[in-house]
Amino acid sequence: ITCVSNTSKPNFLLILADDLGIGDVGCYGNDTIRTPNIDGLAKDGVRLTQHIAAAAVCTPSRAAFLTGRYPIRSGMASSTQRQVLFWNGGSGGLPPNETTFAKILHQQGYSTALVGKWHMGVNCKTCCDHCHHPLNHGFGYFYGMPFTLVNECQSTDDPELAKSLQDTYWFYTQMIILAVFTLVIGKLTNLFPVKWKIIICLAICGLLYFISWFSSYGFTKYWNCILMRNHDITEQPMDLQKTTANMLKEAVTFIDRNKHRPFLLFVSLLHVHTPLITTEKFQGRSRHGLYGDNVEEMDWMVGKLLDVIDKEGLKNTTFIYFASDHGGFLEAHRGNSQLGGWNGIYKGGKGMGGWEGGIRVPGIVRWPGVLPAGMVIDEPTSLMDIYPTVVQLAGGAVPQDRVMDGHNLLPLLQGTVQHSRHEFLFHYCGAFLHAVRWHQKDSGTVWKAHYTTPVFQPEASGACFSRGICPCFGDGVTHHDPPLLFNLSQDPSEASPLSADTEPLFDSVIRRIRGAVAEHRETLTPVPQQLSPYNNIWKPWLQPCCGTFPFCWCHEENNQEDSIG
Repeated sequence: ITCVSNTSKPNFLLILADDLGIGDVGCYGNDTIRTPNIDGLAKDGVRLTQHIAAAAVCTPSRAAFLTGRYPIRSGMASSTQRQVLFWNGGSGGLPPNETTFAKILHQQGYSTALVGKWHMGVNCKTCCDHCHHPLNHGFGYFYGMPFTLVNECQSTDDPELAKSLQDTYWFYTQMIILAVFTLVIGKLTNLFPVKWKIIICLAICGLLYFISWFSSYGFTKYWNCILMRNHDITEQPMDLQKTTANMLKEAVTFIDRNKHRPFLLFVSLLHVHTPLITTEKFQGRSRHGLYGDNVEEMDWMVGKLLDVIDKEGLKNTTFIYFASDHGGFLEAHRGNSQLGGWNGIYKGGKGMGGWEGGIRVPGIVRWPGVLPAGMVIDEPTSLMDIYPTVVQLAGGAVPQDRVMDGHNLLPLLQGTVQHSRHEFLFHYCGAFLHAVRWHQKDSGTVWKAHYTTPVFQPEASGACFSRGICPCFGDGVTHHDPPLLFNLSQDPSEASPLSADTEPLFDSVIRRIRGAVAEHRETLTPVPQQLSPYNNIWKPWLQPCCGTFPFCWCHEENNQEDSIG
């Protein structure tokens, strides 16, 4: 193993899949979906088997990945039912005072780019302040979706954003129409002594009410399904048929342009999030329907990125990382066909707080000559660990003025230490602590205590099918006192909760975890809530628009060569 001090600053290619289950990848045990490129990455590098996301949904998990801190510290953990950002035209997002690893690498002379999904907000107070935008967080170049894929982007599936709310709004609209109609009939037949002024006023209010909700929900495709290059909108709404090719082309071009200087490229894939945009070439190729096709196309994209790294002679100087932002989405389905991922032996999935299926994800790192090939590490690691690892390898310093939750992975990856520095990992659902993992250093045992778990519907289904996604609080969760305790070292699928009768260490383990929770809570400081109801509603004046609002549509996607910083 080469000593890192002898190597010059490496390049970084960080690839993050969206909603990919740990059971969907060949090197993690899947033998029916073909993922040869990701499997090859593991064969040439290090595979992490206990790699943990800081949240089981997109926005908070990605905030933690970019900042190396639990999302609750940056205000990116929700205390409402909406666990993620809902609009490009909202005012919430990754606060400008948070320091991403991209910002530090940019200061270290790296060329930095984000290609793909952001989902960390755009504007704060005006339509063009771009305070949450990737370019304000250390990325010198951005091409991709400021939001995330939703069913509305494709128009063929059921609407995804607050369908129940839309139904409620439409019901109230019908009530107003009925009231106006009744008053008009009453006036014309002299049944009601009501003034025309009141009827007209009610009709105008009803129209404004309808416009206000329909303009946001009815035009979701135009408001949220957009592509940007830096600050400019290139497609509104985006053409899903071309998106995969465009993303790949942008990533490859960036590598080609920056091959002679150190670079950080974060490829934030739209795969394998519903509605599973899959090019014709890959449709019908897998044994697992559209979802399997989408996974295989994602693997092909990874292969194309690896090919360009190899072709440009950058293989030995590039630190490559592949992971998923959280577990597979069990509730995603169309009719009887499953559109979400498989989380292997692990219970639960996307949106389910502390259950392993929602937070245990693939984690693969390759750096030939520096990291051993074919190594497997079964120690608790976190997506937040990439922050200090990347920053220190680039010659930068981790911020000292705030609490950091990630640890440098390099000693573990190189095999110079045997154990993870994580003693405790805290598993949040929104702003609510659901579970805690304790890595007991002396014995190597990994314990996990669940304080709160979602109520599955139907009960034996292992998911929240009637709700669409599990809630974090309220009547959709069960509180446990004493907490449910599992020995993950012996029971990784969390099938058999322990008790004081079956586990002699039960009381001492629960006591130790309770003490850790108290210590952790003392490190939390109040910050503005980025996913508060006010920050997470659609605001017309913040809506990114490539024309004159509300006439926002354009397809100006062309091959213009912007300077890439």
